Amino acid sequence: MIGKLTGRIDYRAADHVLIDVRGVGYLVYCSERTMAGLPGVGQPCALFTDLVVREDLMQLFGFPTLAEKEWHRLLMSVQGVGAKAALAILGTLGTDGVSRAIALGDWSAVKAAKGIGPKIAQRIVLDLKDKAPSVMAMGGTVAQALGEIPAGETQVIEPVPAAPAPSTAQADALSALGNLGYGPSDAAAAVAQAAGDAPEAETPALIRAALKLLAPKG
Repeated sequence: MIGKLTGRIDYRAADHVLIDVRGVGYLVYCSERTMAGLPGVGQPCALFTDLVVREDLMQLFGFPTLAEKEWHRLLMSVQGVGAKAALAILGTLGTDGVSRAIALGDWSAVKAAKGIGPKIAQRIVLDLKDKAPSVMAMGGTVAQALGEIPAGETQVIEPVPAAPAPSTAQADALSALGNLGYGPSDAAAAVAQAAGDAPEAETPALIRAALKLLAPKG
């Protein structure tokens, strides 16, 4: 399977690019958000890719980060959500927005994506609430593991310092909040309070409770 392409953009359309990789052209479909971050024709670029195979069609979808690629695959695991619908959700909300929406159970945010109705949005939130933390937690480790930042990626994620002997659920919640852009001190305080209120809470519940504590008041 084609997992990543590095080459030169030969052509840009509204929803896809043609990337020349050593003389071979690959047609790659991207979200509006990703398209806006790509360089112009003739410029080098790199995208993580996922090959989606149907009975009569094969399509490559491109993403600036591995975390976004994994979100795309996770969204497609929900019944009724195809590759284009998953791409529309990521294009509207971004990885951080999808993470927050699922953690908070905010299906109305998911519904804002083009072509996503209320029933599908609710199903996404319900089906993924327990699966999402693993993808949320990987965001900060991708670039470090690869030793590089993919083209078009500008987000800088602060490492979250480990609290003294945290539980696995608390550590995962801290990592997820750090990947969402919250500062280490704010994230640690919110997770500590959430864990104090519900000592037996698992990671998804801790993340939801911490996000509610971190939400702007008023």
